Amino acid sequence: MTGRAAPAGGQQRGVFEVDEDRALEALRVAWAGGGYHGFSADGGTWSAITSAGDVLTGDTPDALNREIRAHWQAMQ
Repeated sequence: MTGRAAPAGGQQRGVFEVDEDRALEALRVAWAGGGYHGFSADGGTWSAITSAGDVLTGDTPDALNREIRAHWQAMQ
């Protein structure tokens, strides 16, 4: 027993499943002030739009975060 309550409906999330809403909100909170917006996850592609209108993508939230970080650092 881990002491954690099971998610609603009694189903547990798989080890590699991501709560898309939470991940998108975390990305938004982390990067909105840097000029990134329009965060989405569709069909396994995570994306964000830069203030210049470029679209950055990754196949996971972490991959998208790395792309945003690299883009941000290149713009500095």
